[in-house]
Amino acid sequence: MFVGVLQFEIVVPESRSLKDKRRVVRSLKDKLHREHQVAVAEVAALDSLNLAVMGLSAVANSGAYLHELFDRIVLKLERWPGAQLGAVQRDIFKGDQLPVADTVTGAPDDEPLWTEHERREPDS
Repeated sequence: MFVGVLQFEIVVPESRSLKDKRRVVRSLKDKLHREHQVAVAEVAALDSLNLAVMGLSAVANSGAYLHELFDRIVLKLERWPGAQLGAVQRDIFKGDQLPVADTVTGAPDDEPLWTEHERREPDS
């Protein structure tokens, strides 16, 4: 398993309000998700009128596939109407490079992620 993360900046020079910027960002997020089956979110500069910092992630069984996917997405971003692509950073991790549950939660290996009170029973 490979996990890819693409972080990029989008400059919306014609934006005069947050509503203008969010219209461009929402359109971009929806299209990338629909056409490439990736998760996309605005992750920083939320109050900036002209700048959106976006994060995108994808999972695949091949690192080469993720590189090709990100190349296609960056090309699409470079041509996006009403926006300019700023800085781009990509990272691709192999499954064994990802943290395991105990390093994420800080819990010892034998401690469950949920207490009995927090655990949900599956629907019958």
